[in-house]
Order: sequence, then C-alpha cells, then structure tokens
Amino acid sequence: MKYRNLGASGLRVSEVALGSWLTYGKSVEDNTAQKCIQTAYDAGINFFDTANVYENGEAEIVLGKVLKDYDRSSLVVASKVYFPMGDGPNDRGLSRKHIFEQCDASLKRLGMDYLDLYQCHRYDPNVPIEETLWALDDLQRQGKILYAGVSEWPADKIQEAHEIAKERNFRPLVSNQPIYNMIERYIEKEVLPVSMANGMGQVVFSPLSQGILTGKYKPGQSAPSDSRAANESIGNSLQKYLSDDRLLETVQELASFAQHLDITLPQLALAWILRQRGVSSAIIGASKPEQVEDNVKAVDVELSDDILKGINDLLQPISNFGERR
Repeated sequence: MKYRNLGASGLRVSEVALGSWLTYGKSVEDNTAQKCIQTAYDAGINFFDTANVYENGEAEIVLGKVLKDYDRSSLVVASKVYFPMGDGPNDRGLSRKHIFEQCDASLKRLGMDYLDLYQCHRYDPNVPIEETLWALDDLQRQGKILYAGVSEWPADKIQEAHEIAKERNFRPLVSNQPIYNMIERYIEKEVLPVSMANGMGQVVFSPLSQGILTGKYKPGQSAPSDSRAANESIGNSLQKYLSDDRLLETVQELASFAQHLDITLPQLALAWILRQRGVSSAIIGASKPEQVEDNVKAVDVELSDDILKGINDLLQPISNFGERR
C-alpha cells in the first residue's frame, strides 16, 4: 500500500480506502463484511469510511465491531452527518444540535472515542455555514474529531466555507468526498480547482462507478444474477448507466488497455483515478475479500503518458455523462 497526505493536512491515508455504502449492514452478511475489512487492513488500508445514514447506523456498528481488534492509532476512520436519522425537525441537516448529537451517536456505534475525519454529507441550505463550521471547530477542540471535511458540496459553498473559516479562525476543512471516476467527472470544472486552491484533498467515492467499470455489464445483455444491478434493493441507481449502450461499449473497449498492461479493468480504473490531480484516496466498496485483494494492486500500476492519452481519448465521447445525470 502507498499513502498520501489528505489535502494539505498532515494526515496520511492509504491511496485505496474501504467504504461501506450499500454493503455493510445491508447487502453483505456480517461475517463476509468482517473478512473484507480484515483483508483490507492486512493489505495496508488504514482509511475506513462510513456514515451514520448507511442503513441507519448499522454500517457503523459492523465496522466498529471489526476495527476494535486493531490498534486505534493505526486507523483513519471517517463518518458523515447530514441526512435524516429520525422524524423530528432537528433530526437532520447541519445545525449545531444535529452535528453534536450525531457525532456522539456515531462514536457510540463505532465504539470509539474520536473520529479522524467527520464530513458534512451534503450542503445544507437551511443552516448558516458559519454555524456548521463553528460546531465542527468545537468538536475538534473537544477531541471528538481530528479533521473535518465535506461531501458533494458545490464549488461556491466550498469557497464560502473557507473564507468564513479564515475570517473566524476556525480550523479549515481538509477534504471533499465527491463521486469521481472515468465516467462521472463533473468536479473537474469547478469543484476540483477550488478544493485544490484551499488545500482540500479529494476522497472520491464510486471510483468503479458502482461496478460499471469492472466490465461485467455488457450492452444488450442482462445484468449478471449475482451483480449489484440485479439486486432490487440497491440496483436502482445503476439504471442510468445500463440504459446507455454507448457508455457500456466504451467500458468494454477500455479492457484492451487493461489487457495490454496485464491488469484487471478495476485496477485500470483505480490506477487512472489515482493519477488525477487533487485525489488523496479512492474509496472502494467490496462485497468479497477477493475484490479487496484485486483492487489494492492498483496502487502499483504505472500508466505512461501515452496510455493515459489513449484512455482519455477513448473516454472523450462520454465525458459529459456526469452532467447528463
């Protein structure tokens, strides 16, 4: 495994992180989840990402049960806050009240004293950014979180947050967690430049586009019976990809680059994302330990300038897919 600083901070995170969205606490049995997490740790992954909303806290519980067996100082654990966790008017969003209460709830579920990274899962238009940053800064002063970041915030709000933090002497946000992969590249226009200018690293999720970039989904064919797309409880978000034959054909053509390099298509997709500017880590979602073992090999893949140009030329016709979603 290789490690990078999280943005301009001093925190070192593994280039490949393990996430728990749509997997642990839901579609993956707990014993399999345990094996995936253990395999990740043994492979050198130190960065584990989750969120309170993932299966209403169940993902945090599963993750915490496994990670308790490891030295806490060897782990970088991240969670998130924003989405509803109850029916009450204050059971959602980025108010000081909700952030404080949900941080404590996440720590209890994880069985930990602090979070390495606490992220605002979305931008909240109903709460002043200053209030949110004030709460995050106080949590850092209390030692409950070490660093703060955001996820899927628009560029103008990221910039506004940094200006407020500087004016009020709040600790700066160190990361952004956006969707980013060969297919969906919307952050390249505004979010990425603003983040880099303010010292924020990208912790990208869905680097394999929920499995689309594994090549398992082929144009004109039904989804494999054991795939995420065939799972009614989690497969709906894949339909926008599966209905685009041009996209699926392009993914199949990417396989020639992987074959030339004698690597798997997932390894190619991860190696590509890790070569993009501003990326600190790529979060994988694994339902089998073998997927973790395959994915982590991407950190050792070298992509020449010629290979990168060939890949980017092939991707050009679908480069606006993220804008069309």
